[in-house]
Amino acid sequence: MSDRTDASKAARVACAGILVADIFVPPLPTLPQAGALLATDDFLLDTGGCAANTGTVLARLGGSVSVCGVVGDDVFADFIERKLRAEGLDTTAIRRGPGGTSKTVVLTVKGEDRRFIHTFGANTQFTADDLAHPSLAGAGVLYLGGYLILPALDPAATAQALRSFRERGTKVFLDVVVPADGVSRLDAIAPLLPHVDVFKPNNEEAEALTGLAEPRAQAERLMALGCRSVIISQGSKGTLYADSSGVWEAGVYTVDFVDGSGAGDAFAAGYILGLQEGMGVEDRLRFAGATGALACTKLGCTTGITTRRAAEELVASQELEVKRIG
Repeated sequence: MSDRTDASKAARVACAGILVADIFVPPLPTLPQAGALLATDDFLLDTGGCAANTGTVLARLGGSVSVCGVVGDDVFADFIERKLRAEGLDTTAIRRGPGGTSKTVVLTVKGEDRRFIHTFGANTQFTADDLAHPSLAGAGVLYLGGYLILPALDPAATAQALRSFRERGTKVFLDVVVPADGVSRLDAIAPLLPHVDVFKPNNEEAEALTGLAEPRAQAERLMALGCRSVIISQGSKGTLYADSSGVWEAGVYTVDFVDGSGAGDAFAAGYILGLQEGMGVEDRLRFAGATGALACTKLGCTTGITTRRAAEELVASQELEVKRIG
């Protein structure tokens, strides 16, 4: 199979939501003491945020992608737009707002979880009106990433926008980021779920939303609110998928782990491509698991994923267990 899919065979994907300029510091042996200088390999400056990550991976897998979000009026905005265009994404729905572009510094100490230093920047200006950009019309799939940390996204207006997409035949994929305070915001997400085909929280996010700890119970609660399918990612424990026809559990691939940044977004990209191409549930989960795993093999959110062929080779090289449990 070729590395790129003929764009005529798969409808375009619109990736909307968070756009960030990421600055990755290579894994450190330890954090320096106050006043000390610690020399490292070169930093990585790259695009980040749910919309950019998912769109970039989709483009590398062969998809046709438009990206929608808000950047500031600084050099980081120039960088994000230039980099995404170089990846083959349509950036005409990226809006420039006043102030700075969102930025994150990612610090990793060997043997420890990542540390993030973040400024929300222009992402705070993204509204449901941005989803009305003409370049998004006619998309086969709308991916909306980072909902709940996009404060200008009004739930009622966003629900209406998603409803309009679905009425035009677009499938809606919703990803969230639950703020660190852990406060449940189910009331903010409930109006959207009847207009969502795929909802993908991780298990901590799903617990914050539903108050339930067990992934299957989380999925059942979320589907009861109207969404057509739910994917609960559980890190090294794998993934649970549920829709009206049943429930499945998928394992994880074994790879040389470097950095988990962007793995969930890469999984989403693989899943969307599988959905567009009519793969069955088990094949979609295997392919998405491979794209998510490859994201972990290099520093950065998307640097580990180069071609569709690489994902297919990982699928072929390991018998990933996917079993129906209900």
